[in-house]
Amino acid sequence: MIKITLVENFCIIEPQGPLTKEDFLAVAAKVDPVIESEGKLDGLVIKTREFPGWQSFSDVVEHIRFVKNHHQVIKKVALVTDATVADIFPAVVSHFVKAEIKHFDFDEFEKAVEWIS
Repeated sequence: MIKITLVENFCIIEPQGPLTKEDFLAVAAKVDPVIESEGKLDGLVIKTREFPGWQSFSDVVEHIRFVKNHHQVIKKVALVTDATVADIFPAVVSHFVKAEIKHFDFDEFEKAVEWIS
């Protein structure tokens, strides 16, 4: 399950457990109308204390599909987490996606929102 909050022209995503195909379909259903209307989404704020992983391999595939279908129209991604993988994630992922990616500690949520805005 995932909590999705649309704020102006960006989206806050808060995983509540391992990520599933349904989570990515729900995020797409929330952001796609904004993208169709505005031509882009200013950003995503992904807020989770620790990275929850995925429920299954097919969920990983759906995650990749979501990124492939959306990375050209999302300007920024803020990773708000204390997960250690987030320290290297922006450098690795920047080779595959157009969005600017930045890591913030979990308690820097407001700073991340300011950066997206």
